[in-house]
Amino acid sequence: MADFAAARLNMVESQVRPADVTDVRLHDAMRVLPREDFLPPAKAYLAYADIDVEYAPGRSLLKPRDVAKLLQAVRPMPGERVLAIAAPYAAAVLGHLGLEVVHLDSDDLSMPPGDNRYDIIVCEGAVGRAPPTWLSALALGGRLGVVERDGPVGKACIYLRANDGVGRREVFDATPAVMAGFETQHGFAFE
Repeated sequence: MADFAAARLNMVESQVRPADVTDVRLHDAMRVLPREDFLPPAKAYLAYADIDVEYAPGRSLLKPRDVAKLLQAVRPMPGERVLAIAAPYAAAVLGHLGLEVVHLDSDDLSMPPGDNRYDIIVCEGAVGRAPPTWLSALALGGRLGVVERDGPVGKACIYLRANDGVGRREVFDATPAVMAGFETQHGFAFE
């Protein structure tokens, strides 16, 4: 039987904290939330490995380091509304921090439910580029945390909705698989 409690502590101490994740609220949540519960039983032993682990066909949990860095970058505050897209572990961490979380993990991830506006939108899978429907679902001051990938290495990006539009910044490199239907569409060009 695996010692998941020890593995959780080791994950925080050896993968999360050394990656400049300084938000102790994230450390505390990641030390107690059973990451193995978000995986099929046959993959539970991979829950704390430094890899992206598939939890359903075409869907993976981000590496512990990457999900912690992404969550720190969106600067979650208790009481904020969150849309977690294909992000069951991130949803649990944010819920543990006192945020109101809506989890979307259906076949159609391109459109958030209803006309709701969210303070934070987070996705554990990569996309070619952040879908406009996700950006339009951000409240004023809202942040989207997602990995954009169109090649061997992706960039974790934070989008911020302000009065004058939406800004984007890259925060770190990451390599999760691009989710089906979210690949970059390259056009044909004459050379």
